[in-house]
Amino acid sequence: MRQGLADEAAQSTALPVEIGFLSSHGHAPEALWQAAIFAQAAGVSPDEFLIREGLVSEDDFYRALAAELGLPFLAIPRLSPEVRYPDSVLAGLAPLAGARPNFVAAPRGPALADLLKTRRLHRLLAITTPTRLREAVFLARSPLIARRAAHDLADKAPHLATDVSYRQIAVLFVVLTLIVFGLGYAPGLSTGILGALMGPLFLSMIVLRIATASLNNPVEPEDHAIRIEDADLPVYTIIAALYREKRVVARFIEAVSRIDYPASKLDIKLVLEADDQETLEALRSIVVPRNVEILIAPPGEPRTKPRALNVALPLARGRYTVIYDAEDVPDPGQLRLAVSRFAEAPPRVACLQARLTIDNTDDTWLTRLFTIEYAALFDVFNPGLAEVGSPIALGGTSNHFRTAVLRKVHGWDAWNVTEDADLGIRLARLGYEVKDLPSSTLEEAPGTLRLWMRQRTRWMKGYVQTAASHTRRPWIMLHQLGIWRFSGALALTWGTVLSALVYPLFTGLYVASWLAGPEQTPELRWTAAFKAYALTLFLSGAASVFIPTCVALQRRRLWRLMPWLPLLPFYYGLVSVAAWRGLWELAIAPFRWNKTSHGLARTSRAGLLQKHQASPAVTRSLKTAPP
Repeated sequence: MRQGLADEAAQSTALPVEIGFLSSHGHAPEALWQAAIFAQAAGVSPDEFLIREGLVSEDDFYRALAAELGLPFLAIPRLSPEVRYPDSVLAGLAPLAGARPNFVAAPRGPALADLLKTRRLHRLLAITTPTRLREAVFLARSPLIARRAAHDLADKAPHLATDVSYRQIAVLFVVLTLIVFGLGYAPGLSTGILGALMGPLFLSMIVLRIATASLNNPVEPEDHAIRIEDADLPVYTIIAALYREKRVVARFIEAVSRIDYPASKLDIKLVLEADDQETLEALRSIVVPRNVEILIAPPGEPRTKPRALNVALPLARGRYTVIYDAEDVPDPGQLRLAVSRFAEAPPRVACLQARLTIDNTDDTWLTRLFTIEYAALFDVFNPGLAEVGSPIALGGTSNHFRTAVLRKVHGWDAWNVTEDADLGIRLARLGYEVKDLPSSTLEEAPGTLRLWMRQRTRWMKGYVQTAASHTRRPWIMLHQLGIWRFSGALALTWGTVLSALVYPLFTGLYVASWLAGPEQTPELRWTAAFKAYALTLFLSGAASVFIPTCVALQRRRLWRLMPWLPLLPFYYGLVSVAAWRGLWELAIAPFRWNKTSHGLARTSRAGLLQKHQASPAVTRSLKTAPP
């Protein structure tokens, strides 16, 4: 079929202007004709197709363009301090320092065609590549880029930014101290009072968890969407923030290469920190597809994942943007499914959350319990919340966004160490919705208690940041969300934090109260009523843990993990330890990002896929295209 298209193209009298000039600079016209036909079928400009499919290197293309126009080619453009970010990068045009030429250009698509047709302003222009232009802009505007990545949300929407004061932390510590002392000196009375105060919040969580388990949200989509033609697919941006990921970066590139989406329509951005030489060297040692851009985040604070994501967001070219982590292996059809779901959804649906599932389940007892937890969260709880219209605390990866909306809400909060949960609540407050995307992404779980505790401490610290920040003015949040969604947001934020903090205390006291008998609690006037309330809360809480978990394991067909369910109370005891550690860390190092090490899995399913499946070619030769 491709050969037939190529023969048809060869009969045309002229090549597209964007690539036709290459025939005078050592490139075979037949190959250019084929590229033009395939570019038309993919719905992209011929120059983008040639470069992003790896058929012509970016340097060769733009050096040939400079020679064709008789213009200088600048390998290291020295830009004027007045260069604009991100405008100059997106437009492919920036002012140069000094006298003529006045501007340097890296034109693409229509801008390239216009330049070749009109050949105007030759004396004012020099040519460079888009990569060299972007690097020059980053060098010239490094402080501005760092400032925007860290403070854009706080500058433009301070009421939505993370702002946990030491007074809030002090009040929380005082309250928790009083709870501990009260439980120690008057356990019956204190438990009754706390149960009455926190009971509604915990019951909200219980109702949500049990209700979501009753909804039908299978792992795979039940409807079979019509496959969208490549020409009708939009450009899709993939952003991954990498830091010290030399062990997994090659696998991530492999996983992204397997995605069923036109390479010329994938805008892939890897964001590295300036001091991360090991990941940069690992990338240099492999063949990186031509649709992958490596961005070096300017030095600055805080050193967090959301700040790195904010560096890339202004340069996103896609209609949609997805976030992946370095260890992720997304389902190859995930982007096509997301495009279909977005097309069917109303504009207020700003995000689709894909299903996260653990890749290295059989490494240790901890990864097995982590798998159980993730199955309940991403296969039952979050899809159910999306179906009933509740706010959702997003997962840290595989979030698919409408790029325009993501920019409108000012991206991620660089100062929140669970930027995903914060963004989910912020989207809800601003009138947007998050829906479920029934497509899986494999993730690596930490296999040792030390690594798990570091990760979970950061998560719990971030949940406190999110809860405290969004409830600074609760009446505003109530007005924005309404009573039902406001209750859901409280359950997801403060409910998660407080239940983790008091879980071992309440569980122990409830059990001790029932074992001790009424004579041990004379301070309670209505002992029977209290015990009935305690028993209801205790049993319904246990049901809210085990029912969604069993449903999730059935959906994932992970029945072999059923024997591990009795360990869940112990596992959530560890979560409680992490919550207390997170609270303490919030006081001493509120913005420290506890890095999770990846590439340590021993039973990775993704690794097996790599061994037993042939790797797709990073570049393709049009001359050998099959008929």
